[in-house]
Amino acid sequence: MSGLLDLVVKAHGGIERWNAVRAIEVTFNFTGALLELKGFPGHWRPTAFIDAREPRTVLEHIGGDDRRWVFTPERVWIERPDGSLVEERGSPRAAFKGHERSTPWDHLHLTYFLGYAMWNYLTAPFLFTRPGFKTRELQPHSESGETWRVLEVTYPDDIPAHCSVQLLYFGEDGMLRRLDYVTDVLGGVAAHYCYDPKNFDGLTIPTFRRVVRRTPEGPKLAGPTSFSLDYSHLRVINQ
Repeated sequence: MSGLLDLVVKAHGGIERWNAVRAIEVTFNFTGALLELKGFPGHWRPTAFIDAREPRTVLEHIGGDDRRWVFTPERVWIERPDGSLVEERGSPRAAFKGHERSTPWDHLHLTYFLGYAMWNYLTAPFLFTRPGFKTRELQPHSESGETWRVLEVTYPDDIPAHCSVQLLYFGEDGMLRRLDYVTDVLGGVAAHYCYDPKNFDGLTIPTFRRVVRRTPEGPKLAGPTSFSLDYSHLRVINQ
């Protein structure tokens, strides 16, 4: 690991602690202008179960019913509590081809987006220690009266993410402050801020996130919030 990545992993709980984790259960509130644009207005409060070892997320309580919305990189589906299938889609990322920002989503588009996004948010920064990831430290960045260290992360092809190269900004304490990326599945150029880190059974995790539009002049912090989420309950499930 690079010196910065080593610092960051230790600040978030350490690789030994992470290796003892099997899954994370989180209930979260989310809303935003992006969801309204895609046909899902209002506030949502699902529960997600994140597999710590492979990209897999199971979402429950979306829309107030008892169905499960399941994400994997190669297939997404919605099932009833007894496991019977409601609908499914293979090669789910390809289903976004040709989309513009105003193109509405169906339930399976939302399953894929939320599934890979939540999986990435809750497995980082430990995810970056896996084979195939490339990291390098860039020049520091000044914002909010602080100097943040900047880590460029290049994802391997088999890990679904917003985009293949992202910039992550960390404070002196090693905690994540901001991410910059382009959301390939909808073309958004984002600055994603992280706040209020808390300790959960040895893992330190930001509990509030706000995503805003990023321009060449900088993030539009005074503009509309594209996406926000906060964790109302989080449980670490050990091996």
